[in-house]
Amino acid sequence: MKNTRWAGCLALALLLGVSVAHAADTERWTAAQANAWYAKQRWPVGSNYIPSNAINELEMWQTATFDPARIDQELGWAQGLGMNTMRVFLHNLLWDQDREGFKKRIDTFLTIAAKHHIKPVFVLFDSCWDPDPVLGPQHPPIPGVHNSGWMQAPGTKVLDDTSQYPQLEAYVKDVVGSFAKDDRVLAWDVWNEPDNDGGGNYAAEEPKDKFQRVAQLLPQVFAWARSVHPVQPLTSGVWHDDDWSKLSELNAIEKTQLTQSDVITFHNYGFPEDFLRRVQQLRTYGRPMICTEYMARSAGSTVDSVLPVGKKLDVGMINWGFVSGKTQTIFPWDSWQKPYTLQPPVIWFHDLLNPDGTPYREREAAIFRALSAAPKGVVPADAAMLPITADTRAVNAMH
Repeated sequence: MKNTRWAGCLALALLLGVSVAHAADTERWTAAQANAWYAKQRWPVGSNYIPSNAINELEMWQTATFDPARIDQELGWAQGLGMNTMRVFLHNLLWDQDREGFKKRIDTFLTIAAKHHIKPVFVLFDSCWDPDPVLGPQHPPIPGVHNSGWMQAPGTKVLDDTSQYPQLEAYVKDVVGSFAKDDRVLAWDVWNEPDNDGGGNYAAEEPKDKFQRVAQLLPQVFAWARSVHPVQPLTSGVWHDDDWSKLSELNAIEKTQLTQSDVITFHNYGFPEDFLRRVQQLRTYGRPMICTEYMARSAGSTVDSVLPVGKKLDVGMINWGFVSGKTQTIFPWDSWQKPYTLQPPVIWFHDLLNPDGTPYREREAAIFRALSAAPKGVVPADAAMLPITADTRAVNAMH
């Protein structure tokens, strides 16, 4: 099937007078290309990042609230922990509002990140939380509620209006194209949890056919991004509680994610045994893996128990939350039903640092430093890890 598809591309390229090499650039990377790329990278380790003084991606990036000094300070803290990547969310409305200014701020962010030896993963779209994003000043955090101001991209108004899809295409092509050859960017995550039904208290505002619309858009987003020939891999992370090794049994969006991603990414907030099971399922695709969301302490996913497993298996690891701030992700997901207004949770749900940069737990900071300093696949004795089991050895054998 692959040979037939390539033959078709070749014929079309020759017909249009396009070079064969150029046509090949628009194809998904082969597993060999993906693994060769990953072999050249440091073990990816970092956090999902938003400055502590921003409630969402709009407040992070808009001219009035973009804060290079805060970003510089916080990425300096990340460098001190040994981090080398950050997953950072963009938004199509920011490009609609001021495309040149937005790209200039992205460049400023990349300059700051490079100063601290951090290569970010940029996220283009996101199906989580508030489906009605609005530019301008953002509302203050809802007391005691997890991620109470996060915005979907695109929002319902755009998702419901197919006449605006060319604008989405232009956004993807311009942003990815502007940084397509920029070595300061690690990867492009084209859509975060695209089959998420939103979360929070927004069910009534979600389009009834959201899944169908996103399922149609996602392959196009991959194609738009590929058309500008980025040297960085494209990806979109699976996250549902399905058996990811059984492609035929997955929904349409998951199939697109696993068949179009150059590098496989996934989310896992479970116990280390569950994390290990997920890695086993995804090893069948023969591609490098990065866990782009993990760590929910009260749900069993912790730095102590999961991060060393990821290092041992050479799976990149990006936890949710860095500095405790306006996103309030130290509160658990159930805070949407029962806000933590009288007292804080017994343990933080996400986030690693206090607002002054000191670690929530010094032991976690020590684990990050020890693991990031060790060679790929090596867990030093002073870093906690899941005891080696037959299952762990089986995954290593597959790797």
